[in-house]
Amino acid sequence: EQWSKRELERQFSSALFERTVLTPPKVSPVVTQTHPQATDVFKDAYILEFLGLPDAYHEADLHRGLLHKLRDFLIELGRDFCFIGSEYPLQVGGRDFALDLLFFHRGLNCLVAIELKVGRFEPEYLGKLEFYLEALDRDVKKPHEHPAIGVLLCANKDDEVVEYALSRSLSPALVAEYQTQLPDKKLLQAKLHEFYAQLPAELTV
Repeated sequence: EQWSKRELERQFSSALFERTVLTPPKVSPVVTQTHPQATDVFKDAYILEFLGLPDAYHEADLHRGLLHKLRDFLIELGRDFCFIGSEYPLQVGGRDFALDLLFFHRGLNCLVAIELKVGRFEPEYLGKLEFYLEALDRDVKKPHEHPAIGVLLCANKDDEVVEYALSRSLSPALVAEYQTQLPDKKLLQAKLHEFYAQLPAELTV
């Protein structure tokens, strides 16, 4: 990823490898059809400890913090993400809407819409995100670009609820959570060893 020494050390501390192996991203079936490489681009959880958020905060605080620390957020998102705008304006049927964050991914050649939620994931959040994706594809997407991908970034989520909600979604969307503190790396390493121990022998050679 061409990280600096400092950023490489941070990724080790955030247990990036362990998190990637243990928890692949939760995506709708359409994502794998339209963007086969997307599961290698997105994460199931993003570590935002660099924001320094207090115990009690609002969505506006999270939004403002990500903009203030945009460089760090881009590094956490991964390579090839380009920032387009905050509270990106969308007009549909004479009404004005604002998308929390809009990015472009060079490798996937598509817009990436991110909606922020400071609470747990709720299935109804997907409807609003899908509406934004439709507006982006109709009014913002360039002819040579692929359909936009939507990311619901929530403080926490129930994986079974996410699976049910995404299973019939007709839009390329995914649900991820963010953590404001570095994870317990030793715990994740222990879970990773358990994971490998359960694999068939021929897969671990």
